[in-house]
Formats: sequence, C-alpha cells, structure tokens
Amino acid sequence: MTKTQKFLGRSALSTGVIGLALVAAPAFAQDDTASTAEDTGTIVVTGTLIKNPNIVATSPVSVIGGEEIALRQSNTAEEILRDMPGAVASIGSAVNNGNGGASYVDLRGLGSRRNVVLLDGTRIVPGDVSGRVDLNNIPLALVERVDSLTGGASTTYGADAITGVVNFVTKKDFSGVELNISNQITEEGDGNVFRVDATIGGNFDDGKGNAVFSIGYQQSDAVYQSDRPYSRESINSYNGQPEGSGTAVPARFSVPGSGVLQIDPTTGTLVPIYASFNFNPYNVFQTPFERFNMFGQANYEVADGIEVYTRGMFSKNTVSTIIAPSGIFNSSMEIPYSNPYLPEAVRNQFCNANGLSAAACSAAAAATDPTSADFRTFTTNVLRRATEFGPRISDYVTTIFDYRLGVRGSITDTINFDVAGAYGESENTQTQRGYMLMSRTRDALMATNTTSCLSGNEGCVPLNIFGGDGSINPDQIPYLTANSTVSVRSTLAQVRALVSGDFGVASPFAEDPIQFAVGGEYRKYGAKQESDLLAQTPGELGGAGGAAPNIDGGYDVYEAYGELIAPLVTDRPFFHSLQLEAGIRYSSYSVDAPTSPSYKTTTWKAGGTWAPIEDVKLRGMYQRSVRAPNIGELFTPVTTGLTNLAVDPCAGSAPLNDANLAAVCVAQGAPLNQIGTINQPSSGQINITTGGNVNLRPEKADSYVIGAVIQPKVVPGFSLTIDYYNIKIKKAITTPTVDDIMSACFDDVTASSATSVACQSFGRNPATGGLDGDPATTLGLIANLSNLGTITTDGIDLTMNYRHQFDFATLNLTFNGNWTNSQKFKATDTSINRECVGYYSINCGLSGSIQPKLSWNTRATLSFEKVDVSFLWRHIDGVKFEPLQFEADQEAAVGCVDPNGADPEACIVEPGFRKIKSYDYFDLATRVAVSDNFDVTFTVTNLFDKKPPVVGNSIGSTTYNSGNTYPSTYDALGRRFAIGGRVRF
Repeated sequence: MTKTQKFLGRSALSTGVIGLALVAAPAFAQDDTASTAEDTGTIVVTGTLIKNPNIVATSPVSVIGGEEIALRQSNTAEEILRDMPGAVASIGSAVNNGNGGASYVDLRGLGSRRNVVLLDGTRIVPGDVSGRVDLNNIPLALVERVDSLTGGASTTYGADAITGVVNFVTKKDFSGVELNISNQITEEGDGNVFRVDATIGGNFDDGKGNAVFSIGYQQSDAVYQSDRPYSRESINSYNGQPEGSGTAVPARFSVPGSGVLQIDPTTGTLVPIYASFNFNPYNVFQTPFERFNMFGQANYEVADGIEVYTRGMFSKNTVSTIIAPSGIFNSSMEIPYSNPYLPEAVRNQFCNANGLSAAACSAAAAATDPTSADFRTFTTNVLRRATEFGPRISDYVTTIFDYRLGVRGSITDTINFDVAGAYGESENTQTQRGYMLMSRTRDALMATNTTSCLSGNEGCVPLNIFGGDGSINPDQIPYLTANSTVSVRSTLAQVRALVSGDFGVASPFAEDPIQFAVGGEYRKYGAKQESDLLAQTPGELGGAGGAAPNIDGGYDVYEAYGELIAPLVTDRPFFHSLQLEAGIRYSSYSVDAPTSPSYKTTTWKAGGTWAPIEDVKLRGMYQRSVRAPNIGELFTPVTTGLTNLAVDPCAGSAPLNDANLAAVCVAQGAPLNQIGTINQPSSGQINITTGGNVNLRPEKADSYVIGAVIQPKVVPGFSLTIDYYNIKIKKAITTPTVDDIMSACFDDVTASSATSVACQSFGRNPATGGLDGDPATTLGLIANLSNLGTITTDGIDLTMNYRHQFDFATLNLTFNGNWTNSQKFKATDTSINRECVGYYSINCGLSGSIQPKLSWNTRATLSFEKVDVSFLWRHIDGVKFEPLQFEADQEAAVGCVDPNGADPEACIVEPGFRKIKSYDYFDLATRVAVSDNFDVTFTVTNLFDKKPPVVGNSIGSTTYNSGNTYPSTYDALGRRFAIGGRVRF
C-alpha cells in the first residue's frame, strides 16, 4: 500500500459518530453504503479539516444515506432536504410565484443565505447575487450521502456557515457501468417526472488511477392548481370566501371622490366593485423543469505518495413559472373623453367627478383632434386583467460549470498536504413572456378612433379595456407585449492549501497523538445582473412585481486558519476517552466599492468529547461564526417590489371617524378626496421599496451544541444521538417585517403621528391612496437593509438507529427528529422580538415558510434475500396563525362587523384558517433484486392521499402561501407512484 493510499485510508475511518446517523440500507444493497478505506479512498468528514483514523469531530452531523435517496426516488437535492427535520422548506419545485429558477436549502429556518452548500467539502459557484448555491445542479446519481452539520461552521468553511453546512459527498473510485431510469406520476394522472442517469467509471494503470463520468436528464411536468378541488378558487383568508385579485375583468377605475369602481359592460356604467379575478387556475403546484447534467472526476498517483485529482461538473436546466395573465395593475392612465371605446355613461361619470359641465363634456366627447380647444383627457388608475394575453410565463435557463484541480499526498509518514484550485461560472437567463407593456398601453389608450393612435407610432392599435373578457381584440395584442430578459451571472475563483497530520507526540494518558490542520484560502466572488430596458423600467411590465435593476459587484477574501484535536485520556477508569478540539480562522475582505472599506473577521471554535465508558460519549462545541454581506445586499439599487399585507388601516371608513388617522394617511400620499374609499390591498399584496447598502458589515453569531452519543453493548445494533443547539446572531443583516413597519406607525396614532419618522416610511398611491399600484409612482412600505437585527434559535435533535438480523430477514429502524424550542427575530432595536416557531403569517419566518415545533422522519425497513419493504412516517407538528399579527389585524380593522353576527373576529381571520393541525404522511417503498445486476424500486408517496390544509391565499407570503395552502410544507399533489430501475455491471 502506497503512502497516499495509507493517507486516504485514515480519512475513511474517521466517519465514527457520523455513521450512527446513516439511514438504514437494504440488505442486498449494502455495498452502496459508506465503505471501508480499502475500497473507497477519501471520505470527507464534514465539520473538521483534520483526517484521523480514530478521532471523530465534536460537532454532530446528521446524514441522509444514498439508499434513503434511492428509496424515496428523489429527483432533486432540494426534495431530499425539504423534509429533513431541522430544515425549513425553501425555494423549490413547489414554489411558483417567487421562484427565480433555482432551489435552495434553509437550515433552522434562519434563511437560505445563512448556510454553506459543499460538494465533497468544497464550495461550488453560487447561482445568484445572494451567494446561494442552486441545488438543481447537484449530481444526485453520484451522491453517496448528504451530511448536515448543526450550528456554526465558519472556522472550518469560512463565512456564511452560521446555521451550518450541507455537504454532498460523492462516491469515490466508482468502477463499472450503472444505468438508472425512473418515472413518477400522481394518482390524478399529472405531474409526470422522468429521470435517467448513466454512470461509467473504472481503475487504470494497475490501480494508480480512477476516472468516473456521469450524465443525466430529467423532465418534470406542471401540475396546475385548477386540477385540485381545494385550489381551484382563490379564497380570501380573512372572510373565507372565494375572492381573487382586484386587477380583474371587467376593469376597475379610480374615480375622484368615489374610490375605485368597476365597469358593468352590460349597462356601460361604473358601479361598486362586484367581481374579482380568480388567478388560482393559472398557477402551478409543481413547476415545469428540464435538466441536462454531466459530472466527472478522476485521480491519479503520479508518484509514490503524490496524487493528482480533478473534478468537473456541467448543468443546464430550465425552470418555468406560470402565473395568471398580465394586465394594468393599478397604474395611472390618461384617456381622452373622445376615446372611441369609452361608454357614454362612463364618460359622463368622469366628467362629473372632474367638474366638467354637461356642455363641456359633450364637446370633449366630439373633439377627436388633440389641437382642438375642446379636446380633453382624464387620468385614472386602471385595474384590468388582460385575460386575452394568456398566462405570464418566465423561463429561467441556468447554465453552470465548475472545475477543480488539486494535488495531495504525504510530506512525512504522519503529515499530509492538499493544494487545490477551482473556478466556476453560473448564468441564469430569465425570459418573460405575456407581459402587458404599460408605455404602449398608455399609447394605445390615447386614441380618438378605432384604427390609429394619436402618437402615430407604427403598429399601435387603439385598445378597448371597457368591455368584458374578449374586448381586447387579437389585432390589438401584438403592439402591447414583447419578451423581456434578465441575466444573472456569478463567478467564484478559489485556491486552498492545507497541511494536516500529527505532531508525533501524545498526552501521557492517551495513545493517539495530537492532530492539527493549518492552511490558507483565497476566494474571489463576482456577480452581475443585466436587464433589458423593459425589465429595468419600474412598472413597465404589467404585474412583474417591480423592476430588475442592473447589479454589478464583487469581493475578495484572504483567509488563514488552523485546527487542533488533542486526545487527553484514553482507556482509563471513567475516561474511556477525553479529547479537546479547537480552531481559529482569520479573514480579510476587500469589497469592490470605493465607499466600502475592507474589513476583517476572526472566527473560532472550542469543544471536546468525553466518554466515561465505551457505551456513552458526551460532546460539546462553542463557535463564533460570521456571515459577510453578499453581493446583492451590498450592491442592489433601491427598487420597488412586492410584499404581503391583508389589512391596511387607511382602508375603508375608519379614517372618516379618526382625524389623526386621516392625517397620517394623507401625509403618506393618499389623496384627501379618497379618504373613506381606499380599498384593502389587492390579492393581499402591496409594494415595498428596498435596496442594497455598501456600508453593511458581517453578521456575528455565537452558537453552542451539547449532546451525547449512546451505543449500549447490551442492545447490539442500537445507537442514539441527542444534541441541544443554541444559535444567536447579532448585527444581523435584515429589514423590518411588514408588521414592524405598520405597528410603528399605526399602533398608537396621535396628533403628531403624521410627521413622525415611523409614519413617513410609506409611499401611497397618489390616485387611490392604497399601498399597491404602479411601482413608478407607489413606493409602498420603505424598508432599508441594516445591521440592526438580532436572531436567536434553539432546539434539540434526536437520532436513533436499530439494526437486527433475524433468521429470515434484517430489520432496520431509524428515527430522525427535531424539536425547535424557539426562533425569534428582532429587526431593529425598536422592533418586536417576534417568535415564529409554530406560527404562520406574513411576518413568519425569515424565509416566509412554516417552521413547526416538532417534526420527525422514521423509517422501518425489512430486508429479505432479494426483496426490501420499507415504510416511512413523516410528521409535522400543528401550527397556528401568529398571535401578534392577529392582534395587529384587530386593531387595523376598526368597525369591522361580522355580517352573520356569530363571531366578531370572523372579519379578521376566518376562524377555520387560524390553526393547522399536525400532519402525518406515510410512504411505502419496495425494492426487488430481479438479478445480480438489476433491481426495481416501487415507491408510493403520501400513501393515504392526505389532502393539504386550506388556509386561503392571503394569510402568508405569496412565495409559500399559494393555492390556498403552503405547498412547500404540505403535499399539494396527493398520492404519487414512482417506479425506478437500476442496472449495474
């Protein structure tokens, strides 16, 4: 055995405690689980840079084994992590409105920006300006296991690892040919997912080298919300009634002194609002997805003790989001009184509202020449859904490549080195189709005949928005729409040098020597967002949710680090083993901005393990971690987008009875003549204005983990790990929640409130007085990024495994659970310290998804000679509507009366939507070894076809609260069947 092989072998044996959490694998497939040193080479140990045959890392690591991935027949990495206890559902295939074409992981519910995703212990290029790795690019065909490390890991992996790391560990020294094909479909006959992967690898030059190459393809079909009974109609969470968007058809118009009225196409008059638009049928529960990916890696021993290795990956994937048709979303429009499509009765109503006499109104109606003295126009905010255009579709095409090259080997018999460099690029191009262009819409409304526009622009056809569905003729559409593109390109260049080994000395009371690792690292990040003129212009794309500004930035980081593991005592009474672990990392950042000076950080860790007897090991770790501001947080220009709010205190009649409240609403930009007629936010959405801040500095986090590992000899095959974790983030980079901003102004309205700083963080619609509308004129809430936030969370992780060999079969039992005691978020010194574990609202949590107090996965697998039968139980604890938000809604809804008189709170939040009971899902998998080289797996997900909870569409963040439920947390597709085949040679 060469020196390199010895070095690699020692790495393999250090999995130790990690192996306790490996999900049970079927009997006939044992050769696919974590193997011994002699047949696998390097096994990356997540959580430490030290490789040692006997010493294990102090920090707990939970593991999802390759066989668990196979039994679930998971198609993307995000699907694997979504159900992991302790993680919170993030952006993935179940997110439609808010999906930017990528998938992410969110550990501990602290946001997808606060963890690091690794491939074999190394960073890969991010997929966006926020520095997050797109999980759609992970090569699942070669993934052997997925490690998740709890708590901070910045000392080992650098900034961003505040909540921990997720490390995808690939199979090493693969030899042979393997073909995997699978197909999945729902019981309803939709949502088809097809996947195929082919892998080939082998050893060469008498075992000195190994090379492996994998190629894969995947295609997923859309599942529309109209195809499920609980999501066909958009339901208002605040009255429980079918109610959709205020941007509807027939159109609505703002009328001075009368608020917003809707046209009655049968009579041609403006009447009180009577119809909204049901947008649910256009949205999807499963986004269409197509992926081509390639992955290759190789290693070769060029000399005794010296090995060169390389890894390359390429992926091209397309994610399509499909949402309801575009339209005019509360934008200001100028219309001639002589517009040929303007009904006479509507014209007369606008004449009266704008103070025109009957004679002047008639003269204006007849004046078709703009130079005529009688020619007049009126301005109104229009809400009109362009159903004739079809749905809005955004195709996100992401292309990524990432290449790594390194050399490793032995310096002495006990000291090794590893030097590697890597470079990666990711490009995500969004093509938006079906959007109504506001500048051309204004052009087409400025017409006095049915054939030409007053501008004389080529292709402009006068537009009819005054009728019902179909009044916009096909010949009017081409001029009003055009494709728009936004491209995001990110790069990562990195170099790392590591020396590890032992000092050759040991404690007088221990056998193993003191281990060390020292090294240096350089990383250079770059990200650029380039948008065409349509996407850059605020309010130009009807319903795009805000402009996509150009962004260009980057930063460099130089780091030096060291780790130490010292066995102090072994094989002594009450000290089967005692070891200490410590580490430190110094980082120097240089940001590409003249007004943002460089900054430096120091992270460290200290901990240890104590096994009083062989059966029991106690462990603990304290860490200081940091998260540097990402490129998006530093360089994004101030822009107006969308957020969620169901109840606006300025809406309805409340301001008429409260002079102080009315003064606040007017000071925020509401027209005085609209007070008393302001509508509640359309679709529960309002505008929000925010942007980057080059003066941001790194977040700091203190975390500690205390736990135990129990392997009783009296119960062979049983193991248990239990760990308490506590994370506190200071100087967190955050913006205030919607409720923070609203409460600061409206909780106690006094005579001086109209001029207070808190009440000036608003920019209301100058025509309607609402907080929604054209982002070019309506800022909505103003929320600035700062380092003023504080975030805390704590909880307990529990893992149990049991394996027993019967005469006829092998039984494997696994349990992986999490209890989160608390997760609090305070955006500023004056904000509420908001508890969000077990609650849902527009303010919870940091990602907008649901975080239950208790969740677990438990699997029982019975393995016969050629057949495995496996049963998985997934549990999600019950959750409730956030009490603080409920109180805020009560205060805002002054004078709200339940028409049925049964429950005075029913006009706040529908009583049936204030709580979601606990949910239990059961999955069944069976695998049959047809031959030595061929096996087939059948999986039924959501075996009992559990329907998702219905809570309406306006109770939470639009990203996660869609189709009247939370489809990322709860299964909205229903029972699904999958069949997969694997051939190996």
